[in-house]
Amino acid sequence: MTAPQIDHRIGAAAVTVLDTEGRPLSHRDVVVEQRAHAFSFGNIGFELIPMANGEAGPSTANAGLWFDVFNTATLPFYWGPFEPERGRPGTERLRRTAEWFAAHGCRVKGHPLVWHTLTADWLRDRPADEVEAAVRARIRRETADFAGVIQAWDVVNEAVIMPVFRNERHRNAITRLAWERGRLALIRLAFTEARAAGPAVTLLLNDFDMSPAYECLIEGVLEAGVPVDAIGLQSHMHQGYWGEERTLATIERFARFGLPIHFTETTLLSGELMPSHIEDLNDYQVPSWPSTPDGEQRQADEIVRHYRTLLSHPAVHAITYWGLSDNDAWLGAPCGLIRADGTPKPAYEALRGLIKGEWWLPPTTMRTDAAGHVEVRGFYGEYRLSAAGRAASFPVTLPRTDVSLRLQGS
Repeated sequence: MTAPQIDHRIGAAAVTVLDTEGRPLSHRDVVVEQRAHAFSFGNIGFELIPMANGEAGPSTANAGLWFDVFNTATLPFYWGPFEPERGRPGTERLRRTAEWFAAHGCRVKGHPLVWHTLTADWLRDRPADEVEAAVRARIRRETADFAGVIQAWDVVNEAVIMPVFRNERHRNAITRLAWERGRLALIRLAFTEARAAGPAVTLLLNDFDMSPAYECLIEGVLEAGVPVDAIGLQSHMHQGYWGEERTLATIERFARFGLPIHFTETTLLSGELMPSHIEDLNDYQVPSWPSTPDGEQRQADEIVRHYRTLLSHPAVHAITYWGLSDNDAWLGAPCGLIRADGTPKPAYEALRGLIKGEWWLPPTTMRTDAAGHVEVRGFYGEYRLSAAGRAASFPVTLPRTDVSLRLQGS
């Protein structure tokens, strides 16, 4: 199979290297290396929250595996667990976690601000006006408390099903509010409150429903002037890999809105697939769901195909894989990139081979010409050039650009 083309992710920088006095560094060996990807390669950071807070948690090795591949962490803001008692949110613990990821050079995303599942139970029987006021206050509080450290929010999650969601064991106020006020009104108020966090924060509308119903909802939201910055598409492939054709067709359907597309929740299994007749993935409950050798090879092949396909489409700006390890994996499925014993699966190595191998410029020695020029070509991101104990950083953000670097340090 021919690999999809991703040349639109690659740029070139014509770099003029200057010494500390501002003179061209002629005919000198310099070392250029990539330091970061501009593209958002994400994963959830849930299982690293204890480590970020100095608590007992996953091994340092797991954290090392996380940071060796991913550059964007999604953190959980499910209203019920985040604020089980009204007025006592878990802000401090998650703020420390967000700052910890940022200190490791990662971007941070919050998920979600408004969702009918796992919402605050103490709102369940309150009047609609009180529920709306609480939703507004919750959004203002979280976006203010995490300003400057969270760069993106899933503002409204799974709005297509929200007004008609039924779960007798867990009646919730958000579904009732969406039913009484309408999807559009709820989405508008949520995004209006979140936008107050500032123009630099990316606000997403996110859903698992890839049917025309989601397209219709997006059309209405955009026609109403709601400030949506990006469209979130979930791709939990517990029943099998979508394949290139379906994936690209899905992207095309949503790319027509002219907004960046984020694949916000992606999983591929390394064990037995969920039966195709299951409509709600949450309904599939099995006592054991192991990873298997054959499944692991399949997962490794499919994750390479999936990431190549997503990067081949210019509309896709971010991918978040949903879970590092099989410990505490969603639905107990073998969808992690690391086994329960902490050892990497072939899929982890395959993905790392793309992000930090094929799509990465390792330390490379180049020689400047008489004018101190070198040309650097690589994936959009941050780069570092060093020579004789001095260094300077520069971005590659355009198909071709001119850069002048004065080396600093000793």
